[in-house]
Amino acid sequence: MERSHRMFPNLELAKRGQVRCLEIESEILKENAWNDPSRRDVWVYTPPNYDPTQQYPMVMFLAGFAGTGEGMLSRTLTEHSLATRCDRWISEGECPPFIAVLPDCMTYLGGSQFVDSPAIGAYATHLMRELVPFVGQNVSWNGKLGLTGRSSGGYGALRLAMEYPEQVQAIACHAGDMGFETAFVGELTAALMPLHKAGSPLAFLADFWTRSHFSANDFAAFNLLCMSAAYAPKEEIVKGEFPADLPINIETGEIHWANFERWMEHDPLTLLEEEGHQAALSELDYCFIDVGRWDEYNLQFGARELHKRLDELGISHIYQEFDGGHRGTTYRYDNSIPDMVKALV
Repeated sequence: MERSHRMFPNLELAKRGQVRCLEIESEILKENAWNDPSRRDVWVYTPPNYDPTQQYPMVMFLAGFAGTGEGMLSRTLTEHSLATRCDRWISEGECPPFIAVLPDCMTYLGGSQFVDSPAIGAYATHLMRELVPFVGQNVSWNGKLGLTGRSSGGYGALRLAMEYPEQVQAIACHAGDMGFETAFVGELTAALMPLHKAGSPLAFLADFWTRSHFSANDFAAFNLLCMSAAYAPKEEIVKGEFPADLPINIETGEIHWANFERWMEHDPLTLLEEEGHQAALSELDYCFIDVGRWDEYNLQFGARELHKRLDELGISHIYQEFDGGHRGTTYRYDNSIPDMVKALV
């Protein structure tokens, strides 16, 4: 039975929820730095036997870097569709019925880190002030919201909970970006050669989007450009120039530590030292943090520091490490989302 479950995970139709695509026209994303579309898909899962006369909690799943909400609905050899996971949690009585929301925050830079930045767009404001109310008007929602995600999505869940405490009641941060100094300094030199070869960030991006296969260093360069735009935007955005300050000189290889320090201001370990952020996390009904013990980006070290600091501050949370790395870990949602939903009822 276990073998069959893993190979053929979909439940019979009567036990499946419904997934539909809504479309939101965002005023906030209009005229962003990259002319990325302001009209966005948002995928919404409603549970089996959905009853509009009842009210359900809502969980928003934030995609990792270079991922989309739509992508989380796919089934592969080893990964189950998120909709199938929701079906099973509900069908097997692990949690009450709930609504899952999968937004699209893709950009020309591969993502947004779910922050407001003039070098990318106001994606935090879009999600919390536009998209959540929009979805709430189209489903029967009890007004309680959980945020979750893996990698950059986990970072987004944690950060948005700090910044929007009046809207967020629960989070699950899976291998979220934190401990930037340990996690990302090595990525700077990995990104150097593709950017150096291209000659400029804009030339690299133009070429990147013509290809369908990328080396690990290409992807590191893509990620570096996105994080620079999220964390170190230029004071003045000039058309035809890359709108952020890079932490490395792509001609000489010199690391600009002052620019990297601007990244560090956005590290959850730094953000946690603000009293308002501490208060926001302490008021959560559910806070789950996990990471793979062998995470390839060394995110386990930052997660351990966050766990330690949360303990010191007396902020209630669940912390887990597991034998695994950074990729292929959607199964870890099994450890967090059912209990999160229970906390949101």
